[in-house]
Amino acid sequence: MRVTNAPASRERRRRRLELAKGFYGARSKLFRTATEAVDRAMRLSTEHRKLRKRDFRQLWIARVNAAARAEGISYSRFMAGLIKAGVTLNRKSLSEIAIHDPAGFKTLVDIARNA
Repeated sequence: MRVTNAPASRERRRRRLELAKGFYGARSKLFRTATEAVDRAMRLSTEHRKLRKRDFRQLWIARVNAAARAEGISYSRFMAGLIKAGVTLNRKSLSEIAIHDPAGFKTLVDIARNA
């Protein structure tokens, strides 16, 4: 009698196809195509976790720059002034202040200018 290992191999395929749920066309239906798609997605997910950190920092800098220029100072001058003044706020905090508390941001710009 031939041994097929059917329950285990079916389970293996089911798990892989489950990971490919939501993929387009054959990539979510056919085992081999799904395997390739899932492998690639897993590989890229690692890379993109790193890239997300860069993207957010870029966004915060753009926001701070826009707010600083509205107050008539460039981003680099603003940051240099804050560092000289000993203000240790990170870019994420600065962008939040720029959005939600324009008066507070103006105070920071004045501190940076005087430093």
